[in-house]
Amino acid sequence: NIWHFPKFPLDCIELQPMYLNTLCRSITKSQNKQIPVFMAASVKPDQVKSSLPTHQQPSKEAVELDFLKNVTAWPSTPPLPLNFSWKDSSDPRHSTFTVLPKRAGGQWHVGDELGVLIKMYNFHGKPKKSGGDFLLARLHSPSLLAGVAGKVVDHLNGSYSALFPLLWEGNVQVVLVHSSEAVTVLQQLNRMQPHRIYFQSLFRSGSLTETTTCNVYINASQQQVCNYTDLHTGEQWFCYKPKKLSCDARVTHAMGGFKKNITHQEEMLFQSGINMKVSIPPSTHPNISVHPREGKTYPDIVRTEPSGYYYHGAWRPLDGTKVHQFNSSSAVSQCLRGKGLYLFGDSTIRQWFEYFLASFPGLKNFDLHSSKQGGPLLALDYPNNILVTYRCHGPPIRSYPIPVTQLRYVANELDHIEGGPNTVVVIGVWAHFGSFPVDVYIRRMQNIRKAVVRLLSRAPRTMVVIRTGNPKTLYVDGILSNSDWYSIQRDKLLRAVFKGLDVHLVHAWDMVLAHQLPHNLHPQPPIIKNMIDVLLSYICPPPTDQTRGNH
Repeated sequence: NIWHFPKFPLDCIELQPMYLNTLCRSITKSQNKQIPVFMAASVKPDQVKSSLPTHQQPSKEAVELDFLKNVTAWPSTPPLPLNFSWKDSSDPRHSTFTVLPKRAGGQWHVGDELGVLIKMYNFHGKPKKSGGDFLLARLHSPSLLAGVAGKVVDHLNGSYSALFPLLWEGNVQVVLVHSSEAVTVLQQLNRMQPHRIYFQSLFRSGSLTETTTCNVYINASQQQVCNYTDLHTGEQWFCYKPKKLSCDARVTHAMGGFKKNITHQEEMLFQSGINMKVSIPPSTHPNISVHPREGKTYPDIVRTEPSGYYYHGAWRPLDGTKVHQFNSSSAVSQCLRGKGLYLFGDSTIRQWFEYFLASFPGLKNFDLHSSKQGGPLLALDYPNNILVTYRCHGPPIRSYPIPVTQLRYVANELDHIEGGPNTVVVIGVWAHFGSFPVDVYIRRMQNIRKAVVRLLSRAPRTMVVIRTGNPKTLYVDGILSNSDWYSIQRDKLLRAVFKGLDVHLVHAWDMVLAHQLPHNLHPQPPIIKNMIDVLLSYICPPPTDQTRGNH
């Protein structure tokens, strides 16, 4: 069967010229770079020639699509032969890492860059000769409740580097999330089986009901499907036609099921505690003393790319943003007084709504008798004139039955928000897109970006905050639809699509990776508390020394 995917038009008028220039420069500059695990891979000249006609200039739409595809490019991973054994794959326990000596010699100081060399071996103890493994790294100090994510660089020969800003004395942790062979399987699944997650809708007319399968695309003729493509955004959704009822009789949307169509040897590449999310042991345990560096702050001296770090359990961004700890209900109420918070996205954003309700007694739930999963949900603080709402994003979304009347695309919802200085929009859309080709997510992010541009154009003082994805607990059924590898790909796309816009990011990926608590799709309360503190600090920035002097 041949699967036909739609083309994704882009209204280029809404793109900032600076952003388009960045896209072009990024493609050009990336050609001779090493490939970091968390950054875009190189674009080969022959790939550009094959996708763009030589006799004409590429359109702006094509430039962006090529750029975004390049953002998610990954080093080549080995094809799996018919006689493949999972023991030929990367083994975290045979692999090892070594802390490298300081480049210039001498003492380590706060703000130096700490380098680690990682060497990968298979289960037979033989060194790997190619790249493509998915590794995560962090530097942490349990006694200080401190942690920071590292940047991993793939040298494409079985060795990797991890780089950290040295902010304190601590322990390096390197984790193999997936072997390169497992990444091969994940790539093949999205290419060959994009329909492995399927959905269902109930159709009803009087006492007659039918249930059919639905998805972003269905391999069937137009006569066999109901087309629910959104006329405003162009977001596609189809269901098989019921035999006796009309397409207009659709009542609910729900998760249908999951088809795990992989071989036994492929499944063995995803074993918790053996070759999936397992720590790699260090070859030595060096005793490194870190000396203070006088006269400079962390943002001035950190050269690597983490968005922030934890210290004494509190998140501290490295972009100069000051985060205030909102430890009392009165502090939160004072910050949000007179404001409306509109939360859109998946369950990781609904978790914020639930945190507000549980943590701030003044905020009262207003029962709309709606789906607890999909919403809409509403909470009010009458004395302080505070409104908080939540609504899930449009399909694909894996859920218990939700009335289709309540399925709304985020872009459409944003177009119905007046906006203004007392309006805060929070968006988190990522967790339900892992099993689909990246084109589906690119289209969704582009549509949301267009709506954000329209919102900020008519109401420039509206605050827009975007929550990124985060790593989670992995198990075989879950990773085949929502692996951390899928999540990091979508995370890169999200950051690239919204780069250059007047929006704020809550860097959930780094905030979960750097924390001492286990990874979880729905992070534990201490991490959520830090995320909410970041959100509230965007809304109500803490006073600087200069502003204090003016009062």
